[in-house]
Amino acid sequence: MSDAATSPEWGEFFGFDEPYENQADAVEAALDAARDGGFLAMEGPCGTGKTMAALTAGATLVRGPSQFERVLVVTPVKQQLEQFVDDLRTMNAGLDDPLRGVSLVGKRDLCPYGREDLFGEQGVNDRCEDLRETTSGLVEGGEGHDGQRIEELTKLRSETPDDPWWNPARGRELAKSARADDPETLANSLSTAGAESPYVRHQPTAPADLADGQEDVVFCPFEADWYGRDKGSPVDFSVGAHSVVTSDDFLPAAVEAGTCPHRVQSVLLEHADVVVGNYNHLFDADTRPLLEGLLDESTFVVVDEAHRIEERVRGLLSDRVGRSTLVRARNDLSELVRQANQSKQAKAEVQEELAGRDVRLQDVKAARDFYADVTRWLDERVEEHLAAFDEYPEEDVEIPLREPEVVAPDELTRWAEGEGHTGGLWRALAAVGGAVEEALGDDRNCVCAAVGVIMGRWWERGHATYFREIELEHSPGDVGEARAYLGTYNPGLVQYNCMPAREVAGVLGELGGGVLMSATLEPIDVFRAVTGLDRLANGDEPRPVIERTYDLPFPEENRASFTVDATAFTARNRGDPGEDTRTRGEYEQVLRTVARSPGNVLVCMPNYREAAWAADYLRGVVEKPVLVDESSSNEATDDLKDRFFRGPGKVLVTSTRGTLTEGVDYDGDKLAACCVVGVPLVKIGSPRVRATRRAYGDAFGEDNAFEYALTVPAVRRARQAIGRVIRGADERGVRVLAGGRYVKGAPRSVYPYLGPEERAEFVRMTPEFLGAQIDAFWDE
Repeated sequence: MSDAATSPEWGEFFGFDEPYENQADAVEAALDAARDGGFLAMEGPCGTGKTMAALTAGATLVRGPSQFERVLVVTPVKQQLEQFVDDLRTMNAGLDDPLRGVSLVGKRDLCPYGREDLFGEQGVNDRCEDLRETTSGLVEGGEGHDGQRIEELTKLRSETPDDPWWNPARGRELAKSARADDPETLANSLSTAGAESPYVRHQPTAPADLADGQEDVVFCPFEADWYGRDKGSPVDFSVGAHSVVTSDDFLPAAVEAGTCPHRVQSVLLEHADVVVGNYNHLFDADTRPLLEGLLDESTFVVVDEAHRIEERVRGLLSDRVGRSTLVRARNDLSELVRQANQSKQAKAEVQEELAGRDVRLQDVKAARDFYADVTRWLDERVEEHLAAFDEYPEEDVEIPLREPEVVAPDELTRWAEGEGHTGGLWRALAAVGGAVEEALGDDRNCVCAAVGVIMGRWWERGHATYFREIELEHSPGDVGEARAYLGTYNPGLVQYNCMPAREVAGVLGELGGGVLMSATLEPIDVFRAVTGLDRLANGDEPRPVIERTYDLPFPEENRASFTVDATAFTARNRGDPGEDTRTRGEYEQVLRTVARSPGNVLVCMPNYREAAWAADYLRGVVEKPVLVDESSSNEATDDLKDRFFRGPGKVLVTSTRGTLTEGVDYDGDKLAACCVVGVPLVKIGSPRVRATRRAYGDAFGEDNAFEYALTVPAVRRARQAIGRVIRGADERGVRVLAGGRYVKGAPRSVYPYLGPEERAEFVRMTPEFLGAQIDAFWDE
């Protein structure tokens, strides 16, 4: 550890010999904010050392006299998650008492059966919950697996909180019964993640004496072993380097020990000082329960890549229910009605089952009819919309259910009221669905409870923040349906969250303080507004917000930075890709000039259609290979990236809004130049974008609506792209922002939204003089 650290308070936790120029200030600012219950909003480019600074501040708070007991790190980028793990291990390497750290992954990545595709068509989460429920009934002494539900078990267990409701001996017996003991089963035992479990490969059934004489009661031996250990873990932090464990460490160890890896992760989580996860763990209501009891004033949070909060949280807060799911929900309800109609006795049994949940059979029938009516309405509304086209559009289609600029009830809500489907019915759908799922049991993979929750939110949520629409996902295929459009589209009802600031502020407000950081937060006043930080700062109990913006720490002479004063690259100016317009001629000159730089060149266009045009042009004018990115799978994108990095210099053309412009480390000689063409605005005519603009106007004033909702996020995209070029002190490269809107004083200029250093450093250039300037830089 460093003796030269400026503060002896945090110096012991800093993982390197010397802090970077701005790291010490960042640590101190984070400590000052957190100790007052506030937050640090920090912009720091690559080389600032944001990760170590945030971890150092968090470790100082957790180990020092403060209210903080743990650090929670969330990041949407896998590479950044790995960086936090590496830096925490570096920190721990110099500590006599290292901080215990765990990196979280989802259940699907941890379940041994799911990893080996042994669940068939049933999803991992659903099948896992079924097995957990059955296993909990078996270890309780044989009660529960034949119909008793989780809620009933929870009530029973809460009555004796100090007396474990499970029988560890039964758990051990169950696990033992599934062991692969003979030579034949040993040769085919369940293996995953390079580790061999002690159990048979198939999902075992419980011995009759442990299942009240019942046969074919399938359970999970990994879960049973966890109960057999009194909900303990045979795996501790010692399996990870320097007391930091990832799934690469605890997954194989748990499999070999015969204990559920997901339960092992939960046990580690309870005892961890530092938890590293993704945005879902903090902002997604379905994933947050994993951190139950940990999200309070004793948690110091680090939100990485914070410029993406709006985009990512908006997606987590938006709901979509597909037509096929509506039909499945209707069928779930129809099935229970069918069973009730079989006989008087069957009807009485169903009514008794429902009454335990305060639901009547007539409520089930009303909900069934509601879903049937909504499905018919959806079909008719879609067909009415598509009738205006000679041919179905070969792309996703939005059908707004209100005027995006007018806050009013949507078409579906108004129609439902006219049909007599009142608010009481909408609000009851979740409870009705839950009761039906309980009555139908585990043999049916029901969706009516989850659909009921979403449809209840459709009724309850406000129309200013949530925009309702029908979304047609373009997915051509012959589905054999009577409705012709279903062969082209997958339709669904969408509640789109236009502005997540209130929800983000609510989540952050539960925590003790923290750091929100990124290489591109500027303008920070806009960031504070749209992420809800200003709500916290100006609330009834004000939470301070400290701001920091740091410059790129690498030598300025190693980079050439230009804004190219060319005609704005807008759809109106440039025309279609096939047109030979003056504007396209200007940009052809810019593209070939930058592409001829030595080494790898990244060209970022406003969208994938323009990327295809640029790639076609460049293939005819540059000698190096030209690769083009498309909107495709992660595997295809990773393969393209690997090809770009291998061998001599190439040109890679992509969309600035794609996945290759953020979260990818083009370190070393992987990238020599980057050219961003135009301002990468989203399709501003989209109904949901127009609704978002209206919501931002209501919140921040109409004069700020376009800037806050559209312009600033687009400029951050461009800044992220050019930030790929210089990743180290010895790297050299060219950064180009091409388009008149990047120039100071131009019409609709975005120059004020660049960072302070970029405004000072980027030199205005016209297309005809750009080549000489780039050549001069490389000649040096």
